[in-house]
Amino acid sequence: MTGDERRSATWLERWEPEDGAFWESQGKAIAWRTLRITTANLLTAFAVWFVVSALVVRLEDAGFDFSTTQLFWLAAMPGLAGGTFRIFHTFLTPIAGTRLVVSLSTALLLVPLVGWFFAVQNTGTPYWLLLALGFLAGLGGGNFSSFMPSTSLFFPKRLQGTALGIQAGIGNFGVSAVQFITPWVIGFALVGSAQRPTGGGDEIWLQNAVLFWVPLVVFFSVVAWLRLKSVPVRANVREQFDIFGDKHTWLMTSLYAMTFGSFAGFSATFPLLIKEVYGGFDDAPKPLTYAFLGPLVGSAARVAAGPLSDKFGGARLTQISGIGLLGSAIGVSFFLQPTSTDPFLWFVLCMLGLFLFAGIGNASTFKQMPMIFPPRQAGGVIGWTAAVAAYGPFIFSVLIGTVIDVAGDPVPFFIGVAVFYAINIAINWWFYARRGAAHPC
Repeated sequence: MTGDERRSATWLERWEPEDGAFWESQGKAIAWRTLRITTANLLTAFAVWFVVSALVVRLEDAGFDFSTTQLFWLAAMPGLAGGTFRIFHTFLTPIAGTRLVVSLSTALLLVPLVGWFFAVQNTGTPYWLLLALGFLAGLGGGNFSSFMPSTSLFFPKRLQGTALGIQAGIGNFGVSAVQFITPWVIGFALVGSAQRPTGGGDEIWLQNAVLFWVPLVVFFSVVAWLRLKSVPVRANVREQFDIFGDKHTWLMTSLYAMTFGSFAGFSATFPLLIKEVYGGFDDAPKPLTYAFLGPLVGSAARVAAGPLSDKFGGARLTQISGIGLLGSAIGVSFFLQPTSTDPFLWFVLCMLGLFLFAGIGNASTFKQMPMIFPPRQAGGVIGWTAAVAAYGPFIFSVLIGTVIDVAGDPVPFFIGVAVFYAINIAINWWFYARRGAAHPC
């Protein structure tokens, strides 16, 4: 294959989505095909990123003996890695193109999956190795910051709220899927040895939780390589740094940290929160029976809020999102010191409120960015803000675990996060949502 043939296999020669005739004749079909493929890859990436949150609540049943702080640190590691990897992913698409980035980054997810497959079958696996494998699970979190900027390049501005909402929302379903599938798939033998809970009970095959995703990762990475093309928008890393000189990059970073940081942070910690707050009672609820509902609600809200953001404006929905997050955080704080499981339903409902309003804001903020910035910069800002917000699982897990150790319950954490929400409500209103704002979007 010649150099020109290799380039034509990867890079589109022309891409003008704002040209109506071009969009209808060829752009639309390519864009929607790309969205379908990259969204499927993103779903598996989120599943791998959050598989540790489903594993940690069953490690004790598999014979491991870790403290509460150690478990929260395990849940935190994918968030630490996801945010860090997203910083690098922010700049990849204009350098390497959609086809190469999506296919290879998906294939890399096999590394943590295979590692966890062997690690959970041996109770002698050292804690540091589990931390390292938790960090590698963050590879899945990194993918978001190259996949989403890529999608923003494929669609005209009038459809970006819808396209980005669909991709991110369905991708986010990977969190709910891994937490829903894990309790079922670990209940029967596939490959490898069984583990028997130390306190008695049925055998489990914890390695199945990661094995389930291996064939999907292989399949979607191959499809991406064979079917994707790359938009001819090129820039080196130095050229992409111009986004950091604009104050709106930092303001949108704070807003997206409020929304996606909350979604990801609570997705990672919801199972452990249930276990730590309500797990000491005789009729204690099973964490994974309820934990998947949060990411499910948040993901669905993100899909639904995308078209609404296109219709009514992203800033309006972000304002609603912030106010809803504030009210829900205050509500949760009333149900974190229970004397029985009676308040558990209210605790779950308030947590679902956090996921609902986070999901709405996840979509609306991604509508705001393409309206504020030109296409190439918008892609960079989307990637950067996503990178910072991806530290949510790390920050939330470490802070909640520390607060529980110091204060005995997570109430102070929820008070602190409510203050953060209030600050962002003011930021969004002043710069984007109020009448006469400098950048109404």
